[in-house]
Amino acid sequence: MNLLGADPVDDLVCSARGCRAEASWGLLWNNPKLHTPERRKVWLACDEHRGSLSQFLEVRAFLKGVVPVDQLEGAAS
Repeated sequence: MNLLGADPVDDLVCSARGCRAEASWGLLWNNPKLHTPERRKVWLACDEHRGSLSQFLEVRAFLKGVVPVDQLEGAAS
């Protein structure tokens, strides 16, 4: 299943600074000052960084959802 409105992803590498681990999670977010309500930007997270990246987005009220990477459009297999 692909999520409509989420940006496609190519390389499944964690978005945490300095981390090169394979991502397991897609963090769907939106900055309402910059993006339309249906737009979903994607950060990728490994198991280790899922919590810290989610928290960063949550405190800014940007986090809209967390899904396994295989549910992201264009996810590399």
